[in-house]
Amino acid sequence: MTIGRLARRAGLTVDTLRFYERQGIIARPRRSISGYRNYSEDVVERLQFVKDAKGLGFSLREIRELLSMGVRSTRECGPITRKAEAKLAEMAGEIARLQRLQRTLRKMVRDCQGCASANRAYRRMICGK
Repeated sequence: MTIGRLARRAGLTVDTLRFYERQGIIARPRRSISGYRNYSEDVVERLQFVKDAKGLGFSLREIRELLSMGVRSTRECGPITRKAEAKLAEMAGEIARLQRLQRTLRKMVRDCQGCASANRAYRRMICGK
């Protein structure tokens, strides 16, 4: 299929596909006699994996590493499992950080709810107003 058709099927732009090609995320396709890229059907699945992995927080470098591992048997899952476990730990740390930020912001909102009716010294101390 042509690059335009692949882009539509994968929900990506042609520029993104060219970038992925340059980065080694997808293989350089064969070209037709007229010079058009001719992608195979399996590239759509590969691109779906890339989109899913990006959605999970993997960087393109990490995705390229995962794709290069190419699991052919359950014995080969070890490196991929370790990378996935490391990503899960990283995500858990980020979730904890965001939850702390959320608690702080909720407290600020709660504390500043009464700023409009509070006395001037209190507003300045708590809300900076």
